[in-house]
Amino acid sequence: MSFRRALAMSAAALIALTTAACGADDGEEPLSDDALVIYSGRNENLVKPLLERLEEKTGIDVQVRYGGSSEMAAQLLEEGEGTKADLFFSQDAGALGAVGRAGRLETLPGATLGQVREGFADENAHWVATSARARVIAYDPAQAPEVTEMTTVDAVLDPAYKGKIGIAPTNASFQSFVTALRVTKGEDGARQWLEKLQANEPKTYDNNLLVLDAVESGQVALGLVNHYYWYERVAEKGAAGVKARIHFLNADDPGALVNVAGAGVIAGSPQKEAALTAIDFLLSPEGQQYFADETAEYPVVEGVSSTRHDLVPLDQLTRASIDLNQLDSLDATLALLDEVGLT
Repeated sequence: MSFRRALAMSAAALIALTTAACGADDGEEPLSDDALVIYSGRNENLVKPLLERLEEKTGIDVQVRYGGSSEMAAQLLEEGEGTKADLFFSQDAGALGAVGRAGRLETLPGATLGQVREGFADENAHWVATSARARVIAYDPAQAPEVTEMTTVDAVLDPAYKGKIGIAPTNASFQSFVTALRVTKGEDGARQWLEKLQANEPKTYDNNLLVLDAVESGQVALGLVNHYYWYERVAEKGAAGVKARIHFLNADDPGALVNVAGAGVIAGSPQKEAALTAIDFLLSPEGQQYFADETAEYPVVEGVSSTRHDLVPLDQLTRASIDLNQLDSLDATLALLDEVGLT
C-alpha cells in the first residue's frame, strides 16, 4: 500500500485498517479522551513491556494503537485535527518527518531535544529519536563469504546473487533505506538501482525476521536487514547456534544507514504534558537501557550501553552521511517502489 493511496482511503477503510493492524476485534476498547493515546508504528512485541513500565512509573493512563509506521502516519494525516492520538511513536524517521512536514507535530522543548546525541533530533524540533538501528547485510558464510569484503550495498546487484537476495520491501526500515538511495543517488539513480535489484529476482518477505530466517536456513545467500534482529537471535540461541552472520558496510553508503525510532507530540493534543513525560521516560536511563538490552538497539543518549549484547559501538561505525530529516519523503519512496514492482 502506497502512502498516497493510504491518504486517499476513506475514514471507514482507515478504521478497518487500524483494527486489522492492531489485531483487535469489534469489541476493542474505545480511545479515551482522558488517556494518553499513542499511535505506535513500533512492533507490539518489542515495546509493549516498556510502555507498560511507562504507565507504572508515571501513573499516566496509556492506550496504544499498533500498526505499521507508514499506516499510522497516513491515519494521522487523514484524521487531522480530529485524531484521538496524542503521541506518534514511529519505527523510522521517515514517517515522523512526513507527519511533521504536514504540520501535525508540536515543537518539542530544548530540554527534551538536548538529551540525545547530535544528529538524532529533527532540526525543526518536531521529533526526537528514542533509539537507533544500523542497516547490515545478513549472509550465509557457506554461500557468500565474500560479503565480509563489501563496502557498498551496490555489491548485492551482482548477477551472481540472482534469486539469492532476501528483502522486506513493505517494512519501514527497507523503505527508509530506499529513501536514502534517493537522497544519495537522485531519483533516476535510485530507480536504476531498484530496477537492477528487481532484475536479480530477490525473494521478498513480510519482515526482517523472515529475511534472517531465510538466510539462516540457506534459502537465500544474503539479506538486507537491521542489525538488532541478528543480535537478538544470538542472545536467544548463542553464537554457535546461529549460522547466519552480519556485515556492517562501515562506509559512507546508503547501505550503512543508521536510522532511528522516535517520537513526536501530535499538534493540538490536550495531553501534551503527558506526551512529553512519556518521551522523557523513553529517553531516561531506564528507557535507554531497555532498548540496549531488550531490543538490541543503540541508545541515543550518551553513557548507556548494552549489558546483554556485544554491539559494535555506535561511535565506531562509519555510516551514511545523511541528515535524517531528509528521510521524510516517504510518499515518493513508496511511489517509486510501486513503480518498479517491489510492493
